[in-house]
Amino acid sequence: MPIRVQNDLPAREILERENIFVMDEDRAESQQIRPLEIAILNLMPLKEDTELQLLRSLSNTPIQVNVTFLTVASHRSRNTSMNHLNKFYQTFDEIRDQEFDGCIITGAPVEQMEFEEVDYWDELCEIFDWTKSSVTSTIHLCWGAQSALYYHYGLEKRKLPKKLSGLYLHEVKNRKIPLVRGFDDRFLAPHSRYTEVARDDIAACEDLIILAESEEAGVFLCMSKDGRQIFVMGHPEYDRVTLDHEYRRDIAKGIEAAVPKNYYIDDDPEKGPLLLWRSHANNLYTNWINYYVYQITPYSLGKYKTVQGDKVPEQNGERR
Repeated sequence: MPIRVQNDLPAREILERENIFVMDEDRAESQQIRPLEIAILNLMPLKEDTELQLLRSLSNTPIQVNVTFLTVASHRSRNTSMNHLNKFYQTFDEIRDQEFDGCIITGAPVEQMEFEEVDYWDELCEIFDWTKSSVTSTIHLCWGAQSALYYHYGLEKRKLPKKLSGLYLHEVKNRKIPLVRGFDDRFLAPHSRYTEVARDDIAACEDLIILAESEEAGVFLCMSKDGRQIFVMGHPEYDRVTLDHEYRRDIAKGIEAAVPKNYYIDDDPEKGPLLLWRSHANNLYTNWINYYVYQITPYSLGKYKTVQGDKVPEQNGERR
């Protein structure tokens, strides 16, 4: 998919070296189609790394995507320069009156705090509420998924005995749902977290469908029945070395950290990591874009009708 980004976004040069089609603003303006408008609320500390990971993940369908990066105004980033944020990001206040076809809300390294203790919690709740009326479908990652399950359904998170880190085997549970179309029966995906939402709590919620889970890592993927809220408990967007960097960072800080499971060759950090999840990660994002954004969103954003109490995009026959 051609991804439309600002001409001087640092991630653009890396993506072009990887032969990923990135369309600049000038060329995008010359095409007579409406691109999908995707907002990415990036709560991760190393924002440029996450930008690159997510843009890679969104690059696998022929649909043109216009990406808007969002940041929270109620928190000051310590790991990304204000110059970068001011140049490439917008705040929620700047876009709250706009509609988007899709939204991605990332994880954040705050999972050991209570939700209400996070300094941008109130602003995040506003964003969660905004997605219900102004976004066709939203995908939440890791802590973003846990916090959204708490906000939308009141599901509490709980601390794990130790950090869950590594690649874990998952089993597809509901193959009829388009979000997992093309998945193998079992697949690997990365996790890196200290907390979880209990499988029984998710299963007990009538509006949620469990799509993939692991005996070791719990639920990996679930969604609301209308597909407008999707929750991914792991980090399918992670690149080859992300877990390695996190592991070595923890060791350098004196944190007792287990070697990420099933990640290194022969479980030896000195032999380097194996990349074993990229195809399923790409499939997840492609299915989301195709079945839950592109095929559902109206040609003219903002045209919604009410069906069984939920706002969904009105199909008016116009296509791109």
